Amino acid sequence: MASVSNSGVSIKPIVIANWKMHSSRRESRNFANNFYSLVSENKKLACDIVICPPVTLISELRDVLYESAISLGGQDNHYEVSGPYTGDISATMLVDVGCSYVIIGHSENRREGDTNQLIKKKINFALNQKLNIIFCIGETLAEKIKHKTFLILRNQIKNTIQKKYDLNKIIIAYEPIWSIGTGKIPKAPELKKTFKFIKNEFKKNFKTKTLPVVLYGGSVNGSNIVLFSSISEIDGFLIGGASKSSKKFIDIIKNYYK
Repeated sequence: MASVSNSGVSIKPIVIANWKMHSSRRESRNFANNFYSLVSENKKLACDIVICPPVTLISELRDVLYESAISLGGQDNHYEVSGPYTGDISATMLVDVGCSYVIIGHSENRREGDTNQLIKKKINFALNQKLNIIFCIGETLAEKIKHKTFLILRNQIKNTIQKKYDLNKIIIAYEPIWSIGTGKIPKAPELKKTFKFIKNEFKKNFKTKTLPVVLYGGSVNGSNIVLFSSISEIDGFLIGGASKSSKKFIDIIKNYYK
């Protein structure tokens, strides 16, 4: 289903695959070939699709999917063009290999040391390279139990996003940390309330005329995807483990966006 902004404009849903540190060149090429065929058979899929593989596999996917409408993204980026940063990838490099999106602020990166200040620098540089940002926010189980969810989300938004940014290029992905990889998902009324809070908080802070695009991520699979159908505030999904299989991924999309 497509969401509608408060200005009455229809927002095309977006579904993003985050492969994390998985897959090989052979597996990614097989995925791309299978996925290309499945998408070609379902030309009326009412959503945009982005695949974010490990950086070593971006070229493999690009070579197969370059004629399709599928977009590619990176899983993180450094805030400098180049330099003595062993193991890092700059936004410039992501653009060079064909990416138009990048995930920033994922809880797994925050756990490794990414602070709001560092995430802000990454977002700023990625926007300067014309990348679309998939900005991840979410609370831990301890924070949820203490009823601090809204406080945490507010701080992550307010201390990271700036008014000067091109807000149209920032997609928010709400991923409750306690849900990622656990099979547990928030109940529908809770999710609806949280999504309304995120959208209103974003609009209030940055004086925007339209609400932001907000995705849900956290243990999304083909079995539970229908549970989200009653939540009109959800503008799409950021999918982890279930996105590694081309069939499972396309089935999730087909089952939801009928």
